[in-house]
Amino acid sequence: MEKVRSYEQQLQDVIEIIDHTYLKDKLVAVEQEATRHPNELPKVRLGVVYHEVALNLSFLSKTSYRGYAQKSFDLLTELAESSDATPELLPVILAYRASALSLVGAETKKLSLLGKAFALFDEAVRTYATVSSTPEFLRGSVAENLPWFFFSKRKVARHDFQSIIEKYQQNSIYADAKTMSFTYWAWANQHQSKKHRPQSLEYLELAIKLDPHYEAGRERAEILKQKLMGNVTS
Repeated sequence: MEKVRSYEQQLQDVIEIIDHTYLKDKLVAVEQEATRHPNELPKVRLGVVYHEVALNLSFLSKTSYRGYAQKSFDLLTELAESSDATPELLPVILAYRASALSLVGAETKKLSLLGKAFALFDEAVRTYATVSSTPEFLRGSVAENLPWFFFSKRKVARHDFQSIIEKYQQNSIYADAKTMSFTYWAWANQHQSKKHRPQSLEYLELAIKLDPHYEAGRERAEILKQKLMGNVTS
């Protein structure tokens, strides 16, 4: 697990980017890095950045950023199928490949690709969820954002975020602060009923504490906390 986390830490600056200006700058920098050093890790970084561009920018500018999901999927597939792939990088490679394919499906409106993406997610989770939070985190993130009629797949999100929290509570190196900030917010977002409110508020406080610079789930957590606190006092 330590080697997996070491690689994940080297990818922190390209994972879960929510600042669009920073993302555009990072895209240019990582592309240049991969051109100068066309080795495995720079390529993984590039595949992840392409994923983040597809997730955050393609729906805002369909002409400028259309096709980045496919770029991400193709590059990460090449890395996944390489006989020289570093085992400790495979949790990230396989999870982001699955997520990229789900984005290709959304962009092209080919629902069959969603099923293939979840098959890839399931493989990544079965193989690597004990040593990396990335497979469950990305599968849960995709699942929670699906339309309501994908209710069977949406249920996966609750399992995944709960599973990450349980493993993190047992071993604090299992996931980084950014991932856990988003995870605690996601759990609370899925459990807004009165029955779960005390636990949700506790997790929202953790989401806020883990993100002092508003780089992860803090802003969403603060908004949801105000909503839940309003429900308590009303």
